[in-house]
Amino acid sequence: MRAVDIIEKKKKNNPLTKEEIDFMVQGYTLGEIPDYQMAAFLMTIYFNGMNYDEIANMTESFVKSGDTVDLSRIHGIKVDKHSTGGVGDKISIIVIPLVALCGVPVAKMSGRGLGHTGGTIDKLESIKGFRVELSPEEFIENVNNYKMAIVGQTANLTPADKKIYALRDVTATIDSIPLIASSIMSKKIASGADAIVLDVKVGSGAFMKNLDEARELAKTMVSIGKNLNRNTIAVITNMDQPLGHEVGNSNEVKEAIKVLSGQGAKDETEVALTIASYMCLLGGAFEDFDQAYKELQTKINSGLALEKLKELIRIQGGNPEVVDNPDLLPKAKNTFCVYSEVDGYVNKIDAELIGVSAMLLGAGRKTKEDSINYGAGISLKKKIGDYVKKGEVLCELYTDFDNVEEASAKINDAYTIKDVLPESKPYVYEVIK
Repeated sequence: MRAVDIIEKKKKNNPLTKEEIDFMVQGYTLGEIPDYQMAAFLMTIYFNGMNYDEIANMTESFVKSGDTVDLSRIHGIKVDKHSTGGVGDKISIIVIPLVALCGVPVAKMSGRGLGHTGGTIDKLESIKGFRVELSPEEFIENVNNYKMAIVGQTANLTPADKKIYALRDVTATIDSIPLIASSIMSKKIASGADAIVLDVKVGSGAFMKNLDEARELAKTMVSIGKNLNRNTIAVITNMDQPLGHEVGNSNEVKEAIKVLSGQGAKDETEVALTIASYMCLLGGAFEDFDQAYKELQTKINSGLALEKLKELIRIQGGNPEVVDNPDLLPKAKNTFCVYSEVDGYVNKIDAELIGVSAMLLGAGRKTKEDSINYGAGISLKKKIGDYVKKGEVLCELYTDFDNVEEASAKINDAYTIKDVLPESKPYVYEVIK
């Protein structure tokens, strides 16, 4: 078998066998296939795509290139969730205690953020003492005893994907749905879950900018899950503006606490309850979505969800008092306001620009080596559909920096304010099973 023959075959848009895909993936990971041949191979996939069998075989090859997590000692159906990424996305912090309350084990491995803000791990580390580095025994024990645990990704998972992603980044092949789908699903499958709920974001703050692309990605990932014997559901959700009102790290934790106390914004509450309900369905806690959704709302209204979040923080070494007193979380030294320059209705908020602004304030990382300011971030005082008067506050900016001119300019660019009330859009577009 030769790489050039496989490249030629895919160039002619012929489907590849499992063995041919494995030859390319493993050969490149081991350094036996050079960058220039893998780059050519990726470009053939970019232009010609792959069928569902090919994508599943690519995913499986990524998985077997490294370690896999053995969760067999955890009782019950292990359910994981994954978001394709957005701005103000604190959904994992909300759903972990909710799903655990229903008796469904959530053994979550999560990453750090590179870009707008920190990832879920960074957000939780803004809680004093919270440990994301648990031993395998402690991780499994926590899930068996409390139905929940979250750790950083320390295992050597999917090294083939990491190496190929770096090459995609410099060869203009990032935006290929077969490659995106296999990259995401390989990490989820290697993490050992039995079932997976995918939160596929669409809009200005998401990788997928339109609904057709998001739907194609969702269907592709669900097909991979089915092909590799993982019960998988994808929920397509709105990311045309930041989720909720807070963007940052400690302020997103504060907002997650609000949702679990029943005081959260409508958009993030509906998205969180939808994701959690499908996780509970896949975990066997309920047979009907409406029943699950109603029960989860009850757990929020009763205060049980908030107590479960305290338990998660406590068992991972953090200070649970932050739940009752969020002022214990890190704060930035300075607060600045961005004011509206006109009267009118907020018609659009470019979520990506809000995210970039948050990074400029210190809430995210430009490179892996950068440190995060846990107290930095943005609080949106006006969202799409709100009426604003000239001189009213659009956003509050939190930072240790003294100059926020560039970040403020991006906030102003992000907001589109017009005389007409915009058409409302759903928070959850559709569900792919």
